[in-house]
Amino acid sequence: MKRLAGKTALITGAARGIGRAFAQAYVREGARVAIADIDFARARKTAAEIGENALAVELDVTRQSSIDAGIAETIDALGGIDILINNAAIFTAAPIVEIERKDFARAFDINVSGTLFTMQAVARHMVERGKGGTIINMASQAGRRGEPLVAVYCATKAAVISLTQSAGLNLIKHGINVNAIAPGVVDGEHWDGVDAIFAKYENKAPGQKKNEVGDGVPFGRMGVPEDLTGMAVFLATDEARYIVAQCFNVDGGQWMS
Repeated sequence: MKRLAGKTALITGAARGIGRAFAQAYVREGARVAIADIDFARARKTAAEIGENALAVELDVTRQSSIDAGIAETIDALGGIDILINNAAIFTAAPIVEIERKDFARAFDINVSGTLFTMQAVARHMVERGKGGTIINMASQAGRRGEPLVAVYCATKAAVISLTQSAGLNLIKHGINVNAIAPGVVDGEHWDGVDAIFAKYENKAPGQKKNEVGDGVPFGRMGVPEDLTGMAVFLATDEARYIVAQCFNVDGGQWMS
C-alpha cells in the first residue's frame, strides 16, 4: 500500500527544485498535491508533468490575500489539506557592513513571515476540520550556525526552527504534528546565483565555491532534491505521529545535533 494514499498536500515553492521533488514523491506515494508557487506558469507546467494528481495553485507567501486564496482553492479542489510543506524561500548573502534593509526585509518576509502565516492559515483549517494533520517547515543547516557572509539567511532559518518548535508544542493538542527538515547544500539551478555571490565576495572563479562545498560534505557530494524526499514522506506518515517539534538534518553529515 502506498504510504500517503488518500492524503492531500499543499507545497509552497513547488514549481521547481526541492519543492518539485517533494511533490513528485508524494504523488508516487498516493497523495494528491497542490503545486503552489508565485510563478504560476511554471507551477502549471510542473503539475502537468507530474500528472492528474497534481494541481497548480498561484500563491505568493508575502501577501495574506494570496495565501488565503491559494489555500481556499486547494481545499475546494482536493477536499481539504492533510499536509503542508512550507518550502518557499530565498537566499541572500553579503558582508555585515553591506547588508541593506530592503534585502533583510524581503528575506524575512518570505522565509519567516511566509512560513508563519501560511502555517497559521493551514493550521486554522486543520483545527476546524478536526482531523489533525502534518506541517513540515523547511529550515537549513544555516539555521544551526552563523556564516560570515550569510547572516540574514542564517537568521531566517534559525527563526524557522524556533517557529517549528513553538508551533509544534502549541498545535499537537489538535493532532497537528509540526516538524522541520534542515538540508545542507543542495544542488540545483539556484546554485548558479549562490555561486556568483560567493565569487564576488570571496574572489573565486565561477564554479569554484560550488566545487568546494561539495568536496566538504562528508558523504562526498552535494545533495540533490531527491535526497530529502524520504524524510518528507516519513514525517507525513502515521509512523511519525509521536515526533513533535523537531528539526531533522538531512545534509550528508555536515552538521550534528
